[in-house]
Amino acid sequence: MLEQSIQELESGSQRRIQSASSLEELEAVRVEVLGRKGALDQFFKQMGKLPPDERSRAGKILNSCKQALEGALEARKQAFADAALRAKLDREWLDLTLPAPGPRRGHLHPITRIQRELEELFASLGFTVLDGPEVETEWRNFDALNIPLDHPARDMQDTFWLDGGNLLRTHTSPVQVRGMERLGPPLRMIAPGRVFRNESVDASHEHTFYQLEGMMIDRDVSVAHLLYFMKTLLTAIFKRDVTVRLRPGYFPFVEPGFELDIKCLICGGAGCPVCKQGGWVELLPCGLVNPNVLRMSGIDPEEWNGFAFGLGLTRLVMMRYAIDDIRQLQGGDVRFLEQF
Repeated sequence: MLEQSIQELESGSQRRIQSASSLEELEAVRVEVLGRKGALDQFFKQMGKLPPDERSRAGKILNSCKQALEGALEARKQAFADAALRAKLDREWLDLTLPAPGPRRGHLHPITRIQRELEELFASLGFTVLDGPEVETEWRNFDALNIPLDHPARDMQDTFWLDGGNLLRTHTSPVQVRGMERLGPPLRMIAPGRVFRNESVDASHEHTFYQLEGMMIDRDVSVAHLLYFMKTLLTAIFKRDVTVRLRPGYFPFVEPGFELDIKCLICGGAGCPVCKQGGWVELLPCGLVNPNVLRMSGIDPEEWNGFAFGLGLTRLVMMRYAIDDIRQLQGGDVRFLEQF
């Protein structure tokens, strides 16, 4: 009777060992059968009650059962270890005969993408791309652009002033001044670049952002020329018709001055943080160049005139790619940048 019970325990335990799907299940079988208070231990405790001639035979059977189960447990553990090793090798396997993959290609920042598109567009229209320093003089940043001494833009809340009377440029318009001084009329130029404003940061404002200034100086330039180039610009960038509005605006460096707004492409005009819940985004301050600006750059306003515009390059990028927070553009989050 004892022998039959031992054989049933062994066969049942063998089935459980072979069907175990994890090391945890295997350990549970070991404890239940071979542990200090396991099933085999209970059989060994019954040995003392058997007659001497049966005791010897039962002992051999128990030892054989114990060895068989210990061997089966060890073999099953090894099978789990081999499977884990094979899975690891499959994951880490590398064919050393294959050629090296080479360096990973990076991603152009979305601002760089749009800036290059604009440069190619205006170059095809006969415009020259100019650049200038980010640290500017007060004269080129304000005075030469007909911005009076009492203008709010000169206050500390808008401008980063530096030692020696210099400043971080608040717009790329100083490059227009440099272009007029160096090249003279007739002149078609754009000036993309980074600018700085000393203001609070939120979803639609940054202390560091990008603009693109444009200017055309020639004879008999009118508002019609300005509108033609602005419509050509917006159509090329957004690849579709966009809703715009032109309203009067005051800027010291243009007369007359206009604000060209675009219906927010994030919310469709319903209102969101980017458009300050108004449905429209200020995109293109523009107008005809003020004669005083021409005169201070050595150009005779009686002979020459022109138009100028200032494009918020960062906001244009947000409209193009439906980005609802300006802080993402300079946040350095690779997960964001890899989308482009």
